[in-house]
Amino acid sequence: MVKSKGKKPAQAKGEKVYKGMRLVTSEVCEACKTPCARGMAYAARMREPGAVGKGVPCILTKVK
Repeated sequence: MVKSKGKKPAQAKGEKVYKGMRLVTSEVCEACKTPCARGMAYAARMREPGAVGKGVPCILTKVK
């Protein structure tokens, strides 16, 4: 039986990473100084009544 060396540290709720980019919510996209097409489209979808979203990968927050 092989023991695991431990769990990876959990990231903060707002700091999820998606393939090298952080996931941001529509509020962050709307407040962004350099808006992108993906973020603005996501923010527009989230303005609809009853919309549920988990965030969109932000190209400006690439993780190194």
